[in-house]
Amino acid sequence: MKIGPDSDHATAICGSTDAAIWVRGRDLAADLMGGIGFTDYFWLLVSGTAPTPAQSRILDATLVAIAEHGLVPSVQASRMTLAAAPEALQGAVAAGILGCGSVILGAAEAAGRFLAQIVRRIGEGEAAEAAATALVREYRAERRAIPGYGHPLHKREDPRAQRLLAIAQELGTAGLHAQVARTVERLLPELTGKPLMLNVSGAIPAVLLDAGYPLPALKGVPLLARTAGLIAHLVEEQLRPIGFAMSAAAAEAVRYDGDAPAGSEPRP
Repeated sequence: MKIGPDSDHATAICGSTDAAIWVRGRDLAADLMGGIGFTDYFWLLVSGTAPTPAQSRILDATLVAIAEHGLVPSVQASRMTLAAAPEALQGAVAAGILGCGSVILGAAEAAGRFLAQIVRRIGEGEAAEAAATALVREYRAERRAIPGYGHPLHKREDPRAQRLLAIAQELGTAGLHAQVARTVERLLPELTGKPLMLNVSGAIPAVLLDAGYPLPALKGVPLLARTAGLIAHLVEEQLRPIGFAMSAAAAEAVRYDGDAPAGSEPRP
């Protein structure tokens, strides 16, 4: 049974023999294990080349920035899944990761594509402010949220975003994507009628793309980082369980307002 187009099917990531394993052309046991940190290894895996020290620090900072933010929906889903299936740690991690989308964590990829579109238009000769204004207006006309801006808690500024931009400046990697991110932030009050501050999901692609990180791999950064946070929550869930407490709190917080059989009173 033929699946997919006729082509030379190959991979450039990993190969092996009975005596050795190599990843991106490097011997896993002899060169990589004990010789490279995981952040550098992740960059090598997704890009095919080892990062510079500045690239490594930027990627590391973004992973630290997004790994943990308390009992967000994906964490609650993960902890409640483990409460219901304590033997399935992998299922609980998966439940949390599957809950990451356009609102939670997935915004970094969308914001990266948004910033990249503006940078592309600038490269084609448009002025930065005009390119940013035009794309924001297109998003607004399509009733699309501006990805990477606004936060339900951090209204005045997202401290993680500010720190990432500062690190990029310190390392000398800050470039056009970071400039565009700031330009959009400045224009949004006039274009949308409300101030929307740059959030961490907007800063992550800004600093990574400026540092040369590949655009198609952006979503992997928050997913990888949040996996670490989920594992921490699941370890704690085993020691100090709150999964069923969160479930009970939801039952108390959300009232039933549907029909009920005659003579019965639904719980308030």
